[in-house]
Amino acid sequence: MGERERIGTSLAPDVSAGDTISVNLELLFTEAGEIYDRVAAAASAGYSNVEIWGWRSKDLGRLREVLRSAGSRLVSMTVDPQLDLGDRACHARYLAGVNDSITAALALGEPFLVVVAGQREPAISFADQREAALEVLAKAAKLAQAAGVTLLLEPLNDRVDHPGSLLTSTEEGLDWVREVGSKHLRLLLDAYHSLTMGEDLCDLMSDDVGLVGHVQAADVPGRGEPGTGLENWESHLHVLRTLGYKGLWGMEYRPSVATQTSLVTIHAIVQRMDRAE
Repeated sequence: MGERERIGTSLAPDVSAGDTISVNLELLFTEAGEIYDRVAAAASAGYSNVEIWGWRSKDLGRLREVLRSAGSRLVSMTVDPQLDLGDRACHARYLAGVNDSITAALALGEPFLVVVAGQREPAISFADQREAALEVLAKAAKLAQAAGVTLLLEPLNDRVDHPGSLLTSTEEGLDWVREVGSKHLRLLLDAYHSLTMGEDLCDLMSDDVGLVGHVQAADVPGRGEPGTGLENWESHLHVLRTLGYKGLWGMEYRPSVATQTSLVTIHAIVQRMDRAE
């Protein structure tokens, strides 16, 4: 009998594992209805750390109120809009969006804003686009520093989900973070994207886990919940903790079953790690 069957689908999460996991409400707890209802549903299931993507389509006042009422914390959302950082013609508009997003983040009391590099322009060399991206990221990091928030740079896989992405390599992403040289720019290690690109998390993070601000997970292949694909999540998470990652485990997957049931396997893994620490 598998772990999910042994534990059962009515798992009541303990406080430690619930506090260590964050759930992306764009994909999880959608059974509850609108994003505002999902906050309460996640909290009722034991998950008070939540994430969203874009914020401009949300009623921020309403979202702030439901977060307060549920005793929940918004961990991350994206800089909105996301533009092509390798194109200098986009930079003024992008930095205006960073400023707007910082204002929204402060209103919601959340620490992380996710940034992606956007699309690659085939007619322009990667080196030139890289230089442009680093220029605007350095300016954005100064804005974040002044406000006391942190930008999370997320490499995206171009094999399945994001063809044409400028930044697809975790190693390259770490180099960008190092070159900008700000504590207010860190790497978002989305393990799904990294594993889809065939990367080895242990080799990648052996010396650089201190540059990682947040970790997200979905199984490979398929982007379902951990336990539906081929990855050994007990090993992956243990490696990152052993190397020194102290942050949350962000769940950003497409559930194949009801959300609370889908969280059983990863919850049990995190619970074992929390108890061992």
